[in-house]
Amino acid sequence: MDPEQLLPDALLERIRGRAAGYDERNEFFYEDLEELAAAGYLKAFVPVSDGGHGLGLEGVAGCQRRLATAAPATALAVNMHLVWTGVARVLADRGDTSLDFVLAEAAKGEIFAFGNSEAGNDSVLFDSLTDAKPLPDGSYEFTGTKIFTSLAPAWTRLGIFGKDSAARDGDGELVHGFVERAAPGYEILDDWNTLGMRATQSNTTVLRGVTVPADRIFRKLPVGPNADPLIFAIFACFETLLAAVYAGIGERALVLGVEAAMRRTSFKNGGRSYAQDPDIRWKVAEAAMAMDALYPHLAQVARDVDDLADHGSQWFPKLVGLKVHATETARTVVDLAIRVSGGSSYFRGTELARLYRDVLAGMFHPSDDESAHNTVANAWLGPLET
Repeated sequence: MDPEQLLPDALLERIRGRAAGYDERNEFFYEDLEELAAAGYLKAFVPVSDGGHGLGLEGVAGCQRRLATAAPATALAVNMHLVWTGVARVLADRGDTSLDFVLAEAAKGEIFAFGNSEAGNDSVLFDSLTDAKPLPDGSYEFTGTKIFTSLAPAWTRLGIFGKDSAARDGDGELVHGFVERAAPGYEILDDWNTLGMRATQSNTTVLRGVTVPADRIFRKLPVGPNADPLIFAIFACFETLLAAVYAGIGERALVLGVEAAMRRTSFKNGGRSYAQDPDIRWKVAEAAMAMDALYPHLAQVARDVDDLADHGSQWFPKLVGLKVHATETARTVVDLAIRVSGGSSYFRGTELARLYRDVLAGMFHPSDDESAHNTVANAWLGPLET
């Protein structure tokens, strides 16, 4: 399916028209979400037989790149739902049905979100600061604080994980499950007031002994890196769809830069447009070449996931490398577009000024620049000697 079919121009323009207001008011994108749900966008990964679109990761990445050209914060928040449904699809494609219920519930309109990030936990998925206490009936009680929980005002299913420190003879065990919105024992703080990506409303979520029933505990893994398919699926979907959002930001910035170059005129050059200025032309060309290198990179990594390509130990370097390539390229292109557009882009309310703030969030998503380079260096050079 072409992204334009799932996100027609009219819908995209309505979303674009609301983005500035959400940002200015630091408000969740309720209207966008309602329209996207009505269009079946949240069912992109859901099988056609269940009323979805049956897209793979490459198709959904293309849609997210398109959505991000209109409203980056909307796209980034929707990513969290699409990551979970994508994880379920990636696992199912590999014969693992443990998260089939995610696709089934998404087909019925449930909205999934991520509650995994923790302040100070640079082990990401390989350890947790949240306590997971086992209960006699097989359920778990989770206590801890999760940050950057996008879709906070709207999720109906929140994926979380924590550590049962006493399990595995005291080595600890990481327990993954889903919290339902109606469950008691958690609080969503009203603390999202950021520089950019304001509409995501990625509020802090405090777990105060929230119980996840046994039938919603879907994985128990040892502490530390491991080769479980769930870890691969999360990294594959998270990093690829994240890259798609930032590719969309870069794409839109390039368009705005070109429009500015064509619109602006130079007094000293006889009123000719800045599109005739060699320095401006160089900046536009630099931005265009950077984006042209990113598009096939994004598409190929996503296609390899869909095609079950066997990259072995190189898979994680490929995924984190894509994320860094996308976020850093987008930052560069937004900066070039602002330089091309001149001082007008410095004023509040301009789209480029918003993109400039939004694109900065890319440096904070896992894997960060340092972690990604360490992953890639270890893959090619081996670990540091001790």
